[in-house]
Amino acid sequence: MTGSALSIVPSLVRRDRASLAATLIAPPVALAVAILLNLLLAMAIGRSPSAVLHAMLLEPFLSWASFSEVLLKTGPLLLIAQGLAIGFRARVFNIGAEGQFVLGAIFASAIPVWFPQATGGWIWPLMLLLGAIGGALWASITAFWRVRLNANEILVSLMLSLVAVQLLYFLLLGPWKDPNGFNFPQSVLFQVDAMVPTLIPGTRVNVSLLLAVAASLAAWVFMQKSFLGYTLQVGGMAPRAASYAGFNESRAIWLSLLIGGFAAGLAGAAEVAGPLGQLQRSIPTGYGYAAIIVAYLGGLHPLGIVLSSLVMAVIYIGGDNAMVSANLPIAVVRVFQGILLLSYLIAVAFVRYRLAWPTAARSPT
Repeated sequence: MTGSALSIVPSLVRRDRASLAATLIAPPVALAVAILLNLLLAMAIGRSPSAVLHAMLLEPFLSWASFSEVLLKTGPLLLIAQGLAIGFRARVFNIGAEGQFVLGAIFASAIPVWFPQATGGWIWPLMLLLGAIGGALWASITAFWRVRLNANEILVSLMLSLVAVQLLYFLLLGPWKDPNGFNFPQSVLFQVDAMVPTLIPGTRVNVSLLLAVAASLAAWVFMQKSFLGYTLQVGGMAPRAASYAGFNESRAIWLSLLIGGFAAGLAGAAEVAGPLGQLQRSIPTGYGYAAIIVAYLGGLHPLGIVLSSLVMAVIYIGGDNAMVSANLPIAVVRVFQGILLLSYLIAVAFVRYRLAWPTAARSPT
């Protein structure tokens, strides 16, 4: 008797060269798949898909008030994602941007909390600088443990985010608590000179959006035109070749984490000195985690990240709208973000790899 044994499980084989067209089309395909799955989820829990679609993806563009809030959200997402993407391309995975964001907010708040009567145009720029330094210092803890003890930067940075939140709670429930705040865990309201100037009159959009755009340009120049950025990319793509060429791995780790921490801390400072106007317990907004999705959805490229940060900001504002008008649970909005990242990673996998089906093997008679 003659038969054939054929495995039906395919394997992934790396393509010789990824198609540029497929690379460009992967993000919109992933977004479309994520939207479809999110609508199916909404329907499964008894919500109207059309109402969810309208609230999440159309309402943010239907009024200037809504779109200005999209721009407001775009700023911190763009800033943090650009910093993280530099490290990701060097294969240094900083997952603790949320904690660095919180430390930036704390460092920036020190001036209006300790000197509430201070005046002058120097206050808010110094707050932003202190916030950036605070985020970088918090990231330096991860860099130290990674370089000296070979600790996994993913775990260390993630755990430090939890520590940062507890530090925030300690300050707001203790030494920095507003004595006239009716026992709410928040600091004093910041003085006018401690607030980042408004960029668009009549909205909450402030100068930090320009800083995020400038950071995007700086990230592109750094990664595409500088030798140091080139070494980081080579170290990420071919670590052994980079080591053989004399590139310093420890310096790459320090630089990647410090840049990511600096950007996240700056975003945190801009948040308390911008739309919030005080240090609050709600400052851990999830921007640090969402920025990871933004970085990858943008293909870790500065220009792509500009577009993906806008998309994520729309999801934030649209999600708030959907919770009100479509009675959508907040958990569904967060699941949407996760589905978006997962869809993109799957799409990229098929851009870089192809399915190879095993050939039939003849069995003996």
